[in-house]
Order: sequence, then structure tokens, then C-alpha cells
Amino acid sequence: MERQRRIYSLEFKLKAVELSNQRGSLISVANELNVSSDNIKRWKKEFNQGKLTGKTIPVKSKEEEELIRLRKELADVKMERDILKKAVGIFSKNDK
Repeated sequence: MERQRRIYSLEFKLKAVELSNQRGSLISVANELNVSSDNIKRWKKEFNQGKLTGKTIPVKSKEEEELIRLRKELADVKMERDILKKAVGIFSKNDK
């Protein structure tokens, strides 16, 4: 199964860095946010170097946002379809 790369917003990254600074524990914040602790480490490093700013994140047009949303929805529908195919296969074996 192919792993999809998750994209986090700047606000999410800044909040994760802030929480890890407040609590002092990367692992607990990472578990709470369901993010790798390596990601939070990298975000903290970027924040301390002044690289974690909104200037590097391009603004997406409405069409791009819609395309991203539709791709996510298509992936969900494909996953549901695959699950249903497996369920039909399982139930049809039991009928024989």
C-alpha cells in the first residue's frame, strides 16, 4: 500500500512547536497530534532558524484547493470501493 505524504499548514506547525516548547516533550505532543516526532523536531529547528514563516508557502487558488479536495475525495471513494469488493468476496465464499 502506498503511503501518502501529509501536508500540514503553517498554523499547525507553529502550534505544534509552541506546544512542544510549553510541555518540553516532543513525543507526547507528537502522539497527541498524530505526527512524527521527527517532524516536530524539524519544525522546531526551522522555527529557531527563522525559516518557518508563511513567506515560503504559496497561496493556492480556488481551483487548486478544489482539485486537492476532489483528489482526497476520490481516494476515499476508491478505498471504500476496495473494502466493499473484499466484503462481497468474503460473503460470497460463505454462501457456497
